[in-house]
Amino acid sequence: MWDLLATTRRICPDAVTSRTAMIVLGRVAKVCSVHETVASFRRLARMFHAVDPACLFNALLRTLCQEKSMSDARNVFHALKYDFRVNRHTFNILLSGWKSAEDAEAFVAEMRELGVEPDLVTYNSLIDCHCKNRDVEKAYKLLDEMREKDISPDIITYTSLIGGLGLIGQPDKARDLLKEMHELGCSPDVPAYNAAIRNFVIAKRLGDAFALMDQMASKGLMPNPTTYNLFFRCYYWAFDIGSTWRLYERMRSEGCFPNTQSCMFIIRLCHRYGKVGQALELWSDMVSNRFGSFTLVSDVLFDLLCDEGKLEEVERCFCQMVEFGQKPSNVAFRRIKILMQVAKQEESIARLTEKMAQFGRLAPEDCQRVHSVESRTSNGDTADAGLPRAA
Repeated sequence: MWDLLATTRRICPDAVTSRTAMIVLGRVAKVCSVHETVASFRRLARMFHAVDPACLFNALLRTLCQEKSMSDARNVFHALKYDFRVNRHTFNILLSGWKSAEDAEAFVAEMRELGVEPDLVTYNSLIDCHCKNRDVEKAYKLLDEMREKDISPDIITYTSLIGGLGLIGQPDKARDLLKEMHELGCSPDVPAYNAAIRNFVIAKRLGDAFALMDQMASKGLMPNPTTYNLFFRCYYWAFDIGSTWRLYERMRSEGCFPNTQSCMFIIRLCHRYGKVGQALELWSDMVSNRFGSFTLVSDVLFDLLCDEGKLEEVERCFCQMVEFGQKPSNVAFRRIKILMQVAKQEESIARLTEKMAQFGRLAPEDCQRVHSVESRTSNGDTADAGLPRAA
């Protein structure tokens, strides 16, 4: 990698940007310590004098935030902040992810001491921090401060406030904020509606939540998997398989498919109530439309099918999963194998064992079974079993 960078410096030094630095430092940070990552950053800075040092420093901090931790990034910032010209972007990188509102406020005060004034991104980070700490009053004071400085709040600002109002049990006020957004010319997007819907779901006011979802659709904003997941979660904890399945059918009719967590809510309820048909329908949709996690859903599905003695269906789903390059869990495989042994389905066991062999080591008895199948195939016993032999 360093040889390639050295060649690039000779041929076209301007080709290296802060994005290049992030890629290089990201590779280093994945396998090396923070100290070694900083050393690589210094080496990059020496190699490419034409790149703005502040941009390189920001690339280092963002890399540490993504590959290490926010704490590591802040420690490096404090160690090197006087060696490089920090800017507003530097502080905004480090402001994301603060959990303590007091620490965030202190960091912004330090930002001002260094002659850097907050912008929209800075205020959004502060407001989000206060909202997550349920201090919505302080968040609104920051909103007023923004307006005094002619900084217009955006969708992210309002979405944070909607979430904060939900945390303090004021879903109606959060819904009113959606109307206020329209009046101010800042039209709510899907995440803003999802935040407001979530508030009503948490308050167990599903009627209001569905009304908001319909309002959202009427404005041309189609509910996404996150929207539906809010309802699936509620129905799951109420053990309501009927409402869950009706919601899934509605979702599917709109061309929207559940995320992995929603799939798990559905399949677990199917398992709880022994709904084999619905479980297989969900699996069929997953296979056809490639959504959800085959690995996670299959464990619950195979359990259900084994409980109900549906060995033919188990084998079919098992083979479909392997065709997509997904490895069934060893626990599921062992359970299926035991049930097939009881049912004396040796050929099915051999087929599934052969499928599992594609993914690596097997138990000794399974290896013998695979060798047995291979030897029969090489002798023509399997392929020609249904053909008349020549005289």
